[in-house]
Amino acid sequence: MLQRLFPRIPFHRVNWTTSTFLIGTLLVALIGIPLYVWRYGIDAFQIALFFFMFCACGFSITLGYHRLFSHLSFQAHWTVRFLTLLFGAGAFENSALMWCCEHRIHHKHVDQDEDPYDVSKGLFHAHIGWLIFKLHSNLSYDNVPDLKRDPLVMFQHKYVHWIGFTVAFVFPAVLGYLWGGWTSALGAFLIGGVGRVVFLQHCTFCINSLCHYIGRRPYSTRCSARDSFLLALFTFGEGYHNYHHEFQHDYRNGVKPWQFDPTKWIIWTLSKLGLASKLRRVPSDKILLAQLVEAQRRIESKLEATDLSSAARAYIAAAHSRLQEVADAWIRRKNEQIEITREMLSDLSAEIRLALSALQLRGFVEPA
Repeated sequence: MLQRLFPRIPFHRVNWTTSTFLIGTLLVALIGIPLYVWRYGIDAFQIALFFFMFCACGFSITLGYHRLFSHLSFQAHWTVRFLTLLFGAGAFENSALMWCCEHRIHHKHVDQDEDPYDVSKGLFHAHIGWLIFKLHSNLSYDNVPDLKRDPLVMFQHKYVHWIGFTVAFVFPAVLGYLWGGWTSALGAFLIGGVGRVVFLQHCTFCINSLCHYIGRRPYSTRCSARDSFLLALFTFGEGYHNYHHEFQHDYRNGVKPWQFDPTKWIIWTLSKLGLASKLRRVPSDKILLAQLVEAQRRIESKLEATDLSSAARAYIAAAHSRLQEVADAWIRRKNEQIEITREMLSDLSAEIRLALSALQLRGFVEPA
């Protein structure tokens, strides 16, 4: 019947368990929460509980699942690992073992057919379609041998659904009951539980979809990943995705001091408290060199265009020549092992910005 009504949807490929959960929780959130608020109202406890659960489970994904377990960008005390695995299960994004396995595949085969959430197959596929139509995981876990040796990770993998249900739904409901009885428990279940799960999941999904579709690519255009300040606001700093794909083992995503990356700030704070160590950072000169190479590549691609006027071509050639001079001077400094100072880094950054900003004003290149 469904196939006849919607002939273009491959219902034979639908993972009904995952789809029922994703669609069911979305409907409960969209219908149940407004009805509850209309009937009982909402108080500061419900709002505070939502944000507490959103932050606890959200940071467990960004700090734990992503930067700690997937990319090994730092080492953490067992209590940090335990808490991120506990509340990470409450995000209902599967176990850390499966999440990291798929994410490492994504980085290895980004924008290729093997990429689990390949954006070239469409925004819907990258956002949620890859989960709805994933009948079998077919994961060997060969790319996560380090995690398979971690007893905490393996325990969570074995019991992830029970842990997730308890953390995501039972825990908020119990807190709500202790606060204000059964009415408050229902509100906590709907707002701090179901609503929070839905909102957090789609924030994470946006990294797989929108962060490969909108934003800037200052470090590399070899893949579709992009930097987006707006998405960083909703994903605890994960929105700087172009940088992350170019330097995936850096514990920072927002590498610039002014960029919004609270996950980076928490990791740094944990290191000062003795709860994190061996924070991996990409040297500033290597980051700027990547920007320089990408800026040159952009300008060279414009010089190859055939529809430019002679004035435009001369303008771009001058900018390219200036960047080439900067690159040559930079190489000489490296070869002569001259100490790279902050002033030198600042000068190089200024040259790159100057060249690209001039071209952006004339509409020759996209913002970097």
